[in-house]
Amino acid sequence: MPRQKNLYDPKSDNPFRLSRSKVDLFLNCRRCFYLDRRLGISRPPGFPFNLNSAVDHLLKVEFDRYRTSGEPHPFMVENDIDAIPAAHEDLDVWRNNFKGVSYVHPKTNFSLFGAIDDLWRDNRTGRFIVVDYKATSKNSEVTLDADWQITYKRQMEFYQWLIRQNGLSVSDTGYFVYCNGRRDLDAFDGRLEFKVKVIPYEGSDKWVSSTIKEIHKTLNRSDIPDSDSDCEYCRYVGEVGSVE
Repeated sequence: MPRQKNLYDPKSDNPFRLSRSKVDLFLNCRRCFYLDRRLGISRPPGFPFNLNSAVDHLLKVEFDRYRTSGEPHPFMVENDIDAIPAAHEDLDVWRNNFKGVSYVHPKTNFSLFGAIDDLWRDNRTGRFIVVDYKATSKNSEVTLDADWQITYKRQMEFYQWLIRQNGLSVSDTGYFVYCNGRRDLDAFDGRLEFKVKVIPYEGSDKWVSSTIKEIHKTLNRSDIPDSDSDCEYCRYVGEVGSVE
């Protein structure tokens, strides 16, 4: 696998782009993060989730119809959410995977960014609401209770922080529009049906600034950090290295 370009250079004056997913990588394992962003040795890539991407796209198209008319989506009405899809001038940029919401952190010169799925506006307070789409297929009801879903929660909080840095008033409450592919039907018949649950989440972005400072410290190290004890990638490499 070829090594990555655009790696962190402590001597450069140019803002260093750092995505939301790389911040999450740091929180999962500092060693993997350092190898990736400083030395260009990344984890093996995962498989693309094309069905999830299709659900995301269709939800955006659907919500955009209500955004244009200035009306609440039925999901909002059904869940007693007094809001409408926000018609912000930068929304198309903020939803673009290669651009997203961005902010240059002055103390570290990091250009932090992440692409949101949607933005609503609270009719009572005028605050913006960060919304994330999720898709899965399971027999049980979708929740945010699993330990691994801390990634979803941090994602929401990081987006809230980014939008606040862009000068907007943002509600602490965000929403996950969680689509669960049904398995209880008699046949496929060339279509996949979903049960949709809108889950509120009360976020706190207080961890973001301190994490950015820790990332800056880590990237400016000359030695590779220790791996996280729960990192399955580091554990795999260690096991392979121990085979004679």
